[in-house]
Amino acid sequence: MCCFAALFAWISPRLAIVMIWIFSGRMAEAFGSFWIAALGFIIVPWTTLAWAVCYASPTFSSKGGVTGFGWIVVGFAFFVDLASYTSGARARRQRSSLA
Repeated sequence: MCCFAALFAWISPRLAIVMIWIFSGRMAEAFGSFWIAALGFIIVPWTTLAWAVCYASPTFSSKGGVTGFGWIVVGFAFFVDLASYTSGARARRQRSSLA
């Protein structure tokens, strides 16, 4: 399952979230509410995916939460989400200045 999740994440983080939600219990385990997971799916997909993976992994979490290196992974995913929004805005500005 892990290899398939990594393949889907490479294609799209939202596709990986859907596959993890369908084929494992990690999403329900990591998020207490459907609405929090749904907002994460829409607004910050890389962070949502990283949280779900780190929450359920014994390497990155303790009982009931993300700890240690897992926070670094989640923080990096949040940075990637922010970078995707800012790079899109920068590309739109460059296109509009060329036209």
